[in-house]
Amino acid sequence: MGSLAEQFPLDGVPEESAGTVPVNRACSSMLAALRVKGLSKSFGGGAVPVFRDISFQIPKGQSVALIGANGSGKSTLLRCSLRLIEPDSGSIIINDENLTGLRGRQLRRKRARVGFVFQKHNLVPRLSVLSNVCHGSLSRGQGARAWLQGFCRREERAFALHCLDQVGLADLAERRADHLSGGQSQRVAIARTLMQRPEMIFADEPTASLDPQAGQEIMELFHQLSRDEDFTFMFVSHQLDHALDYADRVLGLKGGELAIDGPVDHWTASSLRGLYD
Repeated sequence: MGSLAEQFPLDGVPEESAGTVPVNRACSSMLAALRVKGLSKSFGGGAVPVFRDISFQIPKGQSVALIGANGSGKSTLLRCSLRLIEPDSGSIIINDENLTGLRGRQLRRKRARVGFVFQKHNLVPRLSVLSNVCHGSLSRGQGARAWLQGFCRREERAFALHCLDQVGLADLAERRADHLSGGQSQRVAIARTLMQRPEMIFADEPTASLDPQAGQEIMELFHQLSRDEDFTFMFVSHQLDHALDYADRVLGLKGGELAIDGPVDHWTASSLRGLYD
């Protein structure tokens, strides 16, 4: 197998048979929501390298798909970019705030306006949909004890209902979370994230546990919300059609490196196959 430079040439947009298109670094003149520089991660004390020296930046309001083969480090990179997993080295700047050296309360405060949607919904089964959505206000300072006791300030409750309306579930506000379908549960998780009034949302394979129709509906919802609310959106996906249909830009990992980075209209599904060989 040739080097990454040979597999992903930089001298112009190749034909589909060549495998991909050139790396296109984000324009430095645009205000960046996220700047990652020299990020590296390994496990087992360095015995299992995941990725090395990853750098990119994402302008505010952009939707970015992170793709690559299974085991390429997509989810790890996404989580390292928010320090949900600690990188071995590198710097992370969100909205001009350097997260790199922060700990504890300082770190939580700086990333309070960044939402994260996981593969699993992590709802509290015995609580109502509305109570689960109100949980999103914890990141903005509402006490955990009050939430656990079922208290939600009037203005928080009103905003939670608004968030449920945005995801099309206002009529299910009083239903218990364990009586929802998979697609409905993911919508509740998104509404809970909207409670943070996020400036950026990270989503780690948000459709992985859903059937194709429900998965498409969730991606349509993210796409519409990112336009309506003007937040930056970065998502990991194993489905190329989701990357091509719902992202402005595609990042591709291969061999521990950022192999591709550029506008989505440079690619078709067949031209991205090189990431999976």
